[in-house]
Amino acid sequence: MSHPHIISRLALTPGEPAGIGPDLLVQIAQESWPAQLIAISDSAMLLRAAARLKLPLSCSAWQPNSPASEHTPGHLWVCETPLPEQEQPGQLNTALVPAVLASLTRACDGCLDGGFDALITAPLHKAVINDAGIAFSGHTEFLQERCGVERVVMMLTCLGLRVALATTHLPLRDVADAITPTRLKQVLRILHADLRDKFGIAQPRIYVTGLNPHAGEGGHLGREEIEIIEPTLAALREEGLSLIGPLPADTLFTPQHLQQADAVLAMYHDQGLPVLKHAGFGNAVNITLGLPIIRTSVDHGTALTLAGTGLANAGSLKAAIHEALAMINARRSLLGTQDLLV
Repeated sequence: MSHPHIISRLALTPGEPAGIGPDLLVQIAQESWPAQLIAISDSAMLLRAAARLKLPLSCSAWQPNSPASEHTPGHLWVCETPLPEQEQPGQLNTALVPAVLASLTRACDGCLDGGFDALITAPLHKAVINDAGIAFSGHTEFLQERCGVERVVMMLTCLGLRVALATTHLPLRDVADAITPTRLKQVLRILHADLRDKFGIAQPRIYVTGLNPHAGEGGHLGREEIEIIEPTLAALREEGLSLIGPLPADTLFTPQHLQQADAVLAMYHDQGLPVLKHAGFGNAVNITLGLPIIRTSVDHGTALTLAGTGLANAGSLKAAIHEALAMINARRSLLGTQDLLV
């Protein structure tokens, strides 16, 4: 059965105005995309970035009820979110913070109400937001609160490798206390559900690391595997989840295991991400699982020293767009519709 082609609408936020985000949006606007790219941004800022990079760009005001159209190179549709002052590349300015957060809020809400099919975010600068007097932990926590969900999961992907994290930005001494049966069950259920519903994997195989070296070595190097991780995995297997582990992290991240895994769950940030970033830093994608929307992002920061120089690499943002389109297609295939190949 054939289905009509649907053009996806992608909301892109430029992140920190003083960083490379505006440059990256200008760069990806130069290419052809099988979707409509809509910058939730200040159009004047994007035009200034294009002028600095000596790249062609025109902007048009996006209207929510207008029909979607494929991307035209050198052009961006813009959902206008004006800055109160002009940005200066490389120079953080707390006066711009409300506009930055307004952009993210508008993009998220547009995804929630169905106006956008996915959200792709360029990097924010957490310190300047906190300096502006606004408590802010990051994109992930902001979107979790905005979408009203109890738990989200950070997953990075590159070159077919998917690594999700049971805990994210915690001091190492706090990680063991955070590995609880409740957290692991929530994280693994979200990971399983989103691999199925957003990636189209009917029965995901998830490999799970231990917390301790050698996965605790039978309790000699820690008992978290015996007392927490193993019983939790056993309980979730009874629910139908395909879980392998807990396995020592140093041997799990080898080809013989990874070629059989749809995703790996690491217990903490620096257990899983160094492997993935070594495999493809600059082309990896950060995905937030557990949200009612599709959200992908770059794997790097604001790179203030590169802003306006033309030296920023748009590889990760391009990968984030491709990943978002693939997720949209997987979700639509479950609903019996299809999108352009990406």
